[in-house]
Amino acid sequence: MAFAESQNPLRVHRIPQSRYIDAVRWLSPVSPSDRFAAIAYFDADTNSPSIEIAYVDPNPQSSSPTLTPQSSWTSPSRISSLKTAHSTPQPLLAAATFSGSLHILASDLINGGVMESEATVSELGFHSGPVSAVDLREGGTECVSVGEDGRVNLVSFVGDSSKLSYRRIFDSNGLVGYTAVKWASPSEFATGGYGFGIQWWDQRTPGGPVLQFKGNWCQGKTSGIVHSIDIHPSRKHTCLMAAGLSSFSYSSYPIFNAGGSSGTVFAWDRRAAQQPIVLSGAGTGEAPNSLLSESEVWEVQYDRYTRRSNISNISSTRILPVMICSEDGILAVIEQGEEPLELLAEPCAINSFDIDQQNPSNVICSLEWESLAILTRS
Repeated sequence: MAFAESQNPLRVHRIPQSRYIDAVRWLSPVSPSDRFAAIAYFDADTNSPSIEIAYVDPNPQSSSPTLTPQSSWTSPSRISSLKTAHSTPQPLLAAATFSGSLHILASDLINGGVMESEATVSELGFHSGPVSAVDLREGGTECVSVGEDGRVNLVSFVGDSSKLSYRRIFDSNGLVGYTAVKWASPSEFATGGYGFGIQWWDQRTPGGPVLQFKGNWCQGKTSGIVHSIDIHPSRKHTCLMAAGLSSFSYSSYPIFNAGGSSGTVFAWDRRAAQQPIVLSGAGTGEAPNSLLSESEVWEVQYDRYTRRSNISNISSTRILPVMICSEDGILAVIEQGEEPLELLAEPCAINSFDIDQQNPSNVICSLEWESLAILTRS
């Protein structure tokens, strides 16, 4: 498909690594000039998973930035999901594993990025098998976890507590599997799973989801998995979700953007029941709708950089710009009614990315071929 050309200069720096990268996240800076990233590694030669805090030096005297490791934490199992909470004095990390455990880590960026394990949930029964996805509530007091086992858990903790407590929100006993989750408010969150299904949960109404979006709008022509979720901080009177091939995103609209298999990125307006807004990929008609990627979309986030100065003028019914990464190596920005803006086209998968919340012009992403890419939009 055709891609729009960027009107702004784009600098891309690739930094080779010696290990596979499962996830990467920016951390909240302690000063405007300091940038840190949390990177989940897996060393296939030694079967060793770990998370490292790295200082990202923009290195204005050179042509490319550098990564300087600050601290490392060894995980008992490979990392399946990594999330951060930005509104805490010290950045908190929630790391879920393929063995079914959850770990809360704290990083002291003032004192060299020292990372410590604050608390762990690893007992039998928390999840049966891998934890598919986790999300930390802003403020760092609660975490929600989901798995393909059909369990939805709410984990509570206090900053310096050495033990987490959790309660089961729901258990489908394996009849429904969940692959993505995102907080929407202190009491509400959304989950995604197989068949493009999306569920809306409210802790004030226990017993199950209060609203569901059934993934039968593709008329049986395609099926897929919702892989990730993001929340936009503005327009709290509404709820916007983005989900793609492997991605799921939530904003403050009653609208959901979702990404699923076969390159599909769609939005769901909760006020419009079962009618999706397809941004890319398979639609409700015979022909695909502006196919951006022909493979899995692994992550989608709202792009706070695009039209940042005009964001307040965008209609509440219009889908805000979203960034996606895919299995076929595409990193791009999608705007409703516009041609996608391609940022990267790699010969390998782009497995994860993160947009710097303090400076949205900076993007960091992990490449399948054991390297990181840092993009700067000016």
